[in-house]
Amino acid sequence: MQNIIVFLCRLRKLKSEFEAKYGESPMFYACAPGRVNLIGEHIDYCGYSVLPMAIEQNILAAVSVNKTGTIQLANTNPQYKDFTVSCSEEITIDRNNPLWYYYFLCGVKGIQEKFGIACLSGMSCVVEGTIPPSSGLSSSSALVCCAGLVTMEANQKSLSKVELAEICAKCERYIGTEGGGMDQSISFLAEKGTAKLIDFQPLRATDVQLPDKAVFVISNCCVEMNKAASSHFNIRVVECRIATKMLAQARGVDPSGLLKLVQVQTSLNASLEEMLALVDEALHPEPYSREELCTVLKITPEQFSTELLSSNTQHVTHFKLHQRAKHVYGEAARVQQFKKVCDSKPAGCIHQLGELMNQSHASCRDLYECSCPELDQLVDICLKSGAAGSRLTGAGWGGCAVSMVPSEKVEAFLRAVREAYYLPDARRAAMEKQSLFVSKPGGGAAVFLEG
Repeated sequence: MQNIIVFLCRLRKLKSEFEAKYGESPMFYACAPGRVNLIGEHIDYCGYSVLPMAIEQNILAAVSVNKTGTIQLANTNPQYKDFTVSCSEEITIDRNNPLWYYYFLCGVKGIQEKFGIACLSGMSCVVEGTIPPSSGLSSSSALVCCAGLVTMEANQKSLSKVELAEICAKCERYIGTEGGGMDQSISFLAEKGTAKLIDFQPLRATDVQLPDKAVFVISNCCVEMNKAASSHFNIRVVECRIATKMLAQARGVDPSGLLKLVQVQTSLNASLEEMLALVDEALHPEPYSREELCTVLKITPEQFSTELLSSNTQHVTHFKLHQRAKHVYGEAARVQQFKKVCDSKPAGCIHQLGELMNQSHASCRDLYECSCPELDQLVDICLKSGAAGSRLTGAGWGGCAVSMVPSEKVEAFLRAVREAYYLPDARRAAMEKQSLFVSKPGGGAAVFLEG
């Protein structure tokens, strides 16, 4: 009930800001939630299932259709500037300058291209959000999803949630991030009260009932990381793509049509355990140079650059294939085991799930190298404060940890983490209220009509 009251207060405040900005009331609202990934990090773009849940924090937009022939974007946060674009011009997105409105325009462009809309309906929009930016809780993808939903509604089109998720996953790549679709999928397919196992090809979501006596707590390490503004994320995508080719080649499989590690497993009809053994057998732990890769794959340096690298990874000279592939296959197995434990609920299931989360963090830290010292410190504090399991969530290199805490320990846990991580540092202490919170599985993206 409290959350409904808070949400209605946000709607009223957003309506007032919209009226002050545009001199009229909004016609409708749209919201899209952020997410926390419980397990399955950096494997969606390799084709493997993930296990996230939507959180209550979301992106909220107030919208009216206008006759100005423009899309007018404003944000309630004064640090995000207004932007206007003509409906008759081609939408261009500057991937070298990932400002907030370019994420919104990704969603607009995705719907425009899906329906072949020559001239979009004019829109006046005010956007507000409660997802901490660059925190690993998918604020950017929620903004893309909200924009896609808004554009569909304003142009009187209709799509299923699965179609919307697939479109928004593709169109976010306009900003330069080569994600796999988890964030957009859970934003649309989430249901209150349940986590989801997200499978790809075809995209589908299966309910996962989490243990009754466990609470999930999100804690922000207060180091920001913007995926589109750095190359860390796309370098990992590229390393997995190259590892796919190398593993296929090692087993005599034509690598030309393969881009994802799951495709090698499917081609070989192998188990995840067999794939982990193949990684140890076929890939050396030392980084691979471009020259070695070109020699093994029998391609030219030009082909390597154009066919395997993305625009912001052209500078990379060495690639850690063994470590990245080992993480992906191991993490895919942990997702399967996590779902199995949730379904069967054996005695000691909280301990088992916690151990899988701990293994996941160790793999992200040591094999995928997507953690940072602050996140490692925070995870360590969470475990010492009573969490059964704790791990980074999201892309990493900053952002949030998610901890599974026995419900009877949650108050003591929050107090201990606050005292050990946030209060000793003035900057963290100032951010603590929005950085440390209990989260329950929330619902998916939705449109509300002004009534």
